[in-house]
Amino acid sequence: MKKILMVLTSHDQLGDTGKKTGFWLEEFAAPYYVFVDAGADVTLASPKGGQPPLDPKSDEPDAQTDATRRFATDTDGQMALADTVPLSEVDPYHFDAVFYPGGHGPLWDLAQDTDSKTLLEAFYAANKPIAAVCHAPGVLKHIKAPDGQPVVKDKQVTGFANSEEAAVGLTDVVPFLVEDMLKANGGHYSKGADWASHVVEDGHLITGQNPASSQAAAEALLTRLDESV
Repeated sequence: MKKILMVLTSHDQLGDTGKKTGFWLEEFAAPYYVFVDAGADVTLASPKGGQPPLDPKSDEPDAQTDATRRFATDTDGQMALADTVPLSEVDPYHFDAVFYPGGHGPLWDLAQDTDSKTLLEAFYAANKPIAAVCHAPGVLKHIKAPDGQPVVKDKQVTGFANSEEAAVGLTDVVPFLVEDMLKANGGHYSKGADWASHVVEDGHLITGQNPASSQAAAEALLTRLDESV
């Protein structure tokens, strides 16, 4: 049985706007069910453990998908989400792959989190699949490959586009822009149309541009795992 770790944010403040943020529901629910339906053993983790904060905008009616509606009636899934493992207690060698859902929260905590950094560098060095979608490629900001270079250097990558950030009016609120950071670290950034699914794979690094890319990114991670068996 494949063991997949999903890492969610513990950060709930949208900069100094006074508004709430957190993880984006679709970006968690869609991959979660891709993995569960494939028979994987899924573990949920976050920096603080316990219930991660949900971005309230992702719970609004116009943001719902089949996966989010399924989660709304999934008692087992809700219990698992309410009891995430603290990242400091996670042993990367226990898992076959890791997936980071987005939402704006990760830009504040996971991008700087030392436990997340240790985890990601261990996964990368072991050639285990790493997937991150939307804002979650921001968690790669300080991650180094074994040679000491940024993990995204010379890699094909994507993530939440500057144009998408501008469209939601948060360009001046976020601590950094995902697209700019990936380029600054030497990544070969590409994007599809705003809000359309766009997933990029380079070796065992998989990145998705936006919420619509969540399911495809999770499926790509599963395919990568099947190929490595």
